[in-house]
Amino acid sequence: MTAKIFIDGEAGTTGLQIRERLAERRDLKLLSIPAESRKDTAVRAALLNEADVAILCLPDDAAKESVSLIENDRTKVIDASTAHRVAEGWAYGFPEMSKEQAGVIASAKRVANPGCWPQGPIAMLRPLVEAGLVPADFPVTVSGISGYSGGGRTMIEDYQGKGEDAPEYMPYGLTFKHKHLPELQRYAKLSRVPLFQPVVGNFAQGMVVSVPLQLSHLPKVPKGAELHAAIADYYAGTKGFVEVAPLDTTERTAELDPEIYNNTNRMRLHVFFNDATAQAALVAVYDNLGKGASGAAVQNLDLMLVS
Repeated sequence: MTAKIFIDGEAGTTGLQIRERLAERRDLKLLSIPAESRKDTAVRAALLNEADVAILCLPDDAAKESVSLIENDRTKVIDASTAHRVAEGWAYGFPEMSKEQAGVIASAKRVANPGCWPQGPIAMLRPLVEAGLVPADFPVTVSGISGYSGGGRTMIEDYQGKGEDAPEYMPYGLTFKHKHLPELQRYAKLSRVPLFQPVVGNFAQGMVVSVPLQLSHLPKVPKGAELHAAIADYYAGTKGFVEVAPLDTTERTAELDPEIYNNTNRMRLHVFFNDATAQAALVAVYDNLGKGASGAAVQNLDLMLVS
């Protein structure tokens, strides 16, 4: 049976990429709203209720409104906004987060698509917290750089309009109240709010996220090989797109290019360490519009269509 899919907000960056990924699918029928009717609540409501799965690519308040317009118990929802990522009754759409999560998503009626920034740190920290190598109350710092497409249409137009005059390296989130913090803390199983300091780079898409660890502050200091083994064991045999790079003591590597996995769903995790100084850095590389947004939404859609 052909499933009906409605992308509410298909004209935005995430919506456009989702539509491109689904355009050639013969098992799906894409419902589309005329441009002149995008603000017509009645038209949107009709499409939301007709769809088997509605994918919301909207600001938070608009996403909440769309959910409220669904009057049946049949339409499933994937919300790409931040509105429901820690909300009761919503499954978190990171299938590789645990061995059970893909099944949770498959059976869910409401799925909150993860943010791009939290997925890498969650993927690296959660295995270490569960293994007892990093305490839940450890003071975690997260930093990294992402392409400007993560800022949506306004930032894309700003960067492209400025050309060579666009900032090469622009830190933000300097009030330390970033909207991704609640999901990062909850799903990494941290009891303390992480210090998160992101950066936008002058490239369109792709990202590298880093979690530096001062291991000497721990009562029992783990070796770098122990950190790597815990993360590798966590993902061993799992289906999905998260992979762990081999343990390496290299000084530098081209594999940390933020654009290396663009237009894919791949997420590759690295562990770098110095046992003599009891220091380590966990690094994740992935596409902020692939595994970080549109690709993740399609992955979740496929899981939900199976059930």
